[in-house]
Amino acid sequence: MAADLHLEKGSSLARQGWFLPPYDSADTLARLLAAVERTGASRLVLLGDSFHDEDGPARLADAAVQLLQAIAARVRIIWVAGNHDGVSPAMLPGAVVEELWLAGIRLLHIPDAADARPQLAGHFHPKVQVPLRGGRSVSRRCLALGARRGILPAYGAYAGGLNIWSDAITAALDGAGDAVIATDDGLLRLSPPGFPRRAMRAAEARMM
Repeated sequence: MAADLHLEKGSSLARQGWFLPPYDSADTLARLLAAVERTGASRLVLLGDSFHDEDGPARLADAAVQLLQAIAARVRIIWVAGNHDGVSPAMLPGAVVEELWLAGIRLLHIPDAADARPQLAGHFHPKVQVPLRGGRSVSRRCLALGARRGILPAYGAYAGGLNIWSDAITAALDGAGDAVIATDDGLLRLSPPGFPRRAMRAAEARMM
């Protein structure tokens, strides 16, 4: 499962005069293909904003198309519609849905604050700033995990990020959530500001 690939963001920005290397889609899809192969998954759910705009699928370069086809050959892709993309089954392999229920969890793009049932969503691109020794810090994309809702980090190479403890994400989670970061040693879970120094020291050790 992944969210906010924002494929073809580079080409979208180029249209506006912001010229960036046009390799973001291929980079994102190559990492996704590697994750599919590593995990042996049979199904891939993408939680919206898979493309940066509605015309994104038509702008995919041949290399990116080949990577997408390689992914589709290994897994069934389910595209959850987002607020940016215009995913269409006529242009992309797999199924397109507005939302999905899986193992009692509602999967959608934007968290539904009016629904108290368990949810996993995207949209907000959570990241966390981890303080290190010497006054330094490091920023990492993270899963924002609340009592009943989780918000996946953005997967796209050019996707930005929003502080996990910002008002917007806190409201979406119905309270300040924990940051869950993938490290080489496994998962690291950090609580909101004021979390114990022991946890901070563990974060420092893993981020160095």
